[in-house]
Amino acid sequence: MLSQKQAEEAMVSSFDDTEQEEREVENKAGHSMFGLKSFLWHGGSVYDAWFSCASNQVAQVLLTLPYSFSQLGMLSGIILQIFYGILGSWTAYLISVLYVEYRSRKEKENFSFKNHVIQWFEVLDGLLGPFWKALGLAFNCTFLLFGSVIQLIACASNIYYINDKLDKRTWTYIFGACCATTVFIPSFHNYRIWSFLGLGMTTYTAWYMTIASLVHGQVEGVTHSGPTSLVFYFTGATNILYTFGGHAVTVEIMHAMWKPQKFKYIYLLATLYVFTLTIPSAVAVYWAFGDKLLTHSNAFSLLPDSGWRDAAVILMLIHQFITFGFACTPLYFVWEKVVGMHDTKSLCLRALTRLPVVIPIWFLAIIFPFFGPINSAVGSLLVSFTVYIIPALAHMLTYRSASARKKAEEKLPFFLPSWTAVYVVNTFVVVWVLVVGFGLGGWASMTNFIKQVDTFGLFAKCYQCPPPPSAAAAAAAAPHH
Repeated sequence: MLSQKQAEEAMVSSFDDTEQEEREVENKAGHSMFGLKSFLWHGGSVYDAWFSCASNQVAQVLLTLPYSFSQLGMLSGIILQIFYGILGSWTAYLISVLYVEYRSRKEKENFSFKNHVIQWFEVLDGLLGPFWKALGLAFNCTFLLFGSVIQLIACASNIYYINDKLDKRTWTYIFGACCATTVFIPSFHNYRIWSFLGLGMTTYTAWYMTIASLVHGQVEGVTHSGPTSLVFYFTGATNILYTFGGHAVTVEIMHAMWKPQKFKYIYLLATLYVFTLTIPSAVAVYWAFGDKLLTHSNAFSLLPDSGWRDAAVILMLIHQFITFGFACTPLYFVWEKVVGMHDTKSLCLRALTRLPVVIPIWFLAIIFPFFGPINSAVGSLLVSFTVYIIPALAHMLTYRSASARKKAEEKLPFFLPSWTAVYVVNTFVVVWVLVVGFGLGGWASMTNFIKQVDTFGLFAKCYQCPPPPSAAAAAAAAPHH
């Protein structure tokens, strides 16, 4: 008991030393500007982590949740949001426990993380070995790659509703160049002001969607027939699984904190706030437009044109730029480590090193511009493993021996004080997500995704765009038999 207490004190002392070093850097950075730069640029508090989690968790997916409700039906949509929100919070908690375990072990070996950002695949490597490192690296990087692709697609999809003089593919080229500027943001430590603004933007957009739908009222002849098929049902379910699977960057957010051991319940608190955005907006839009959403995956396409809508579009564009940075920054770190530039202090040199990461993201966004269906495909095939199955399995394997459980750095949560109960919950997560998320969800979302490819083709110039006025007029004038 005494040795465990000493180990805990040593870990806290080590974390406190790191915190002191980071605060000293901050003070030097912000001294000449009365701390303004430090206030806006250097964030490592519990509140910064909460803003980062809440801001990053729901971005463009806010606009596709009404589409998911049209596939699932109202009741299933609400229940699955709450279910996957709780499930996601649990696996984020597991990731935080494994991070603290890994870091404390390395700190005891006198390993310094002063110029090194710990990442999920390194945690898996340190606790479980090279196979798990490779598995974590493959799934995490692929998910974050497509997560960045989705943000680019969303940018083009949204701006089109303000300016349709350019097609969505051209807007993708433009926003790809804009998002490439995220190479200049060193780490999650520097997202303080962006996270705060980002959450304000999604909050405005969610409540605009709710109020605008209620004010608009139900469209004439509205129907709410979902769910109408298994493909639709499981496609919608995996989009919600994707919504609450935004914790692929948990380790990097924790590492940016001054006291990472305080992270444990932050993701749950962030999720509870996110519920106040996602549930009312999805319910209101689906109530107003019903089955029309089945062919309109972006809620902006159905909401009436107004200054309020334009403001929401612009705010979401800025937020998608921020979320692109959130998804891409861990990829930047991985690439820096591969080419041996991670310890370089020159910001410009690191930015130049990072640029090649943006190119495949740009290219994939142009190939697969299917805003909505791509979320479900990524959710079922990548999110299911990255942030649900692998963390649950890794936690079970790390603490499989009695000695490992006895020496665990983090005590069991107060609401689940038994190792048996923890293993039961973890087993449920693995089986449920493997069967329902990856199996049925993968089948449904890929069926739907292939349908989009068949309908619109790869490199689609303007996905789900209304036909030009001349084509619409010609169709209307055509003789009817």
